[in-house]
Amino acid sequence: MNTDATPLPERVRPRSLDEVIGQRKLIGPGGSLRRAVDAGRLPSMILWGPPGVGKTTLALLLAEAVNRPFVALSAINSGVKEIRDVLGRPGMFPPVVFIDEIHRFNKGQQDALLGAVEKGQITLVGATTENPSFEINGALLSRCQVYILESLSRDELVQLVNRAIAKDRFLQSKQITVESYDALLRLSGGDGRKLLNLLELVASAHVSAHPLVITDEVVTTVAQQNIARYDKSGEQHYDIISAFIKSLRGSDPNAALYWMARMIVAGEDPVFIARRMLIMASEDIGNANPTALIMATEAVQAIRAIGMPEGRIILGQVAVYLATSPKSNASYVAIDDAIALAEQTAHLPVPLHLRNAPTKLMKQIGYGKDYQYAHAHAGNFVQQNFLPDDLKGHKLYEPGQNAREAEIRRNLTAWWGDWYGY
Repeated sequence: MNTDATPLPERVRPRSLDEVIGQRKLIGPGGSLRRAVDAGRLPSMILWGPPGVGKTTLALLLAEAVNRPFVALSAINSGVKEIRDVLGRPGMFPPVVFIDEIHRFNKGQQDALLGAVEKGQITLVGATTENPSFEINGALLSRCQVYILESLSRDELVQLVNRAIAKDRFLQSKQITVESYDALLRLSGGDGRKLLNLLELVASAHVSAHPLVITDEVVTTVAQQNIARYDKSGEQHYDIISAFIKSLRGSDPNAALYWMARMIVAGEDPVFIARRMLIMASEDIGNANPTALIMATEAVQAIRAIGMPEGRIILGQVAVYLATSPKSNASYVAIDDAIALAEQTAHLPVPLHLRNAPTKLMKQIGYGKDYQYAHAHAGNFVQQNFLPDDLKGHKLYEPGQNAREAEIRRNLTAWWGDWYGY
């Protein structure tokens, strides 16, 4: 059993640029970042690359290489106040301020950074998995160098595993032999952090006194049992979003807020949460309260505009609104039934009276004949068949049991009577 609570990626974190695995074009001999460091300079920069390629490690080592204070912030839970706190700290040298997931900063937060970068109060190192051209405002981006970090190659990932096994005392105690790296690499998806966390899980699950032989079968078994612990996109990710949506559907704002908070604390993309609420607003509320869809749509736009942590307030408000709204899945059921019917009856022709007749010939053969213009009749309504003739009277939409759709049912009954059986 491992009694050290420090995660393996932290325990085996490189202590110098020379120990970093990967990114040799940037920090290897002659690399652009290596040249800057060797000259004692460190420009403000954006490190753009996929998860788990060493952005945080690289930022820390760059600061150490030029003997500068290092301050780490996360865009998930930091705002303008935290930035100002950093600027207010006394110090001889401007600190290197590392901001993880900087693409989540809104314009105001990015503007706060801009002034500090311009005045030389900080050297900014922002990390992002998103294209900075779209996610970082132009003024800030123009004052930063953008360095693209590459995904780790298979050989580099294998090297990462082997070095961890050789350096970490807990892993050494397991006397590990790696028979196959395939499952380790496949399940971690090229993410070095996930790879090391998975390696530690496999080692922790091995309680035998015999040496640990890592095979694909061993790794897969452990991963299936523990995927929620190391992979945010794994089983727990889907379980929690499922619990959140079901809590909204079940009209429980307390549970909905709890599961939302779990996602926020875990660093879930707030836009993802807002999008799921947008789907739910139509699927589970629909015409029982059409304003729910408007609220959810505005939530997506607002989150994109202001980011986190302020975005949590909007997410919470909309979650409570959706949870306490009347519910109906009538439109959702209706469109799925309609699609199923359309797939079975795609051969049926459009009735002649519903067809467009832009030419004389089309009019002569009956296109548009006997179509009745609704606005020419009392109440802007007249009964006529709008479905293929073979489907006449086929009802797809059944209003739900709520005040808004009760009104819809009354209208449909008045208009269509026995035609559709309302």
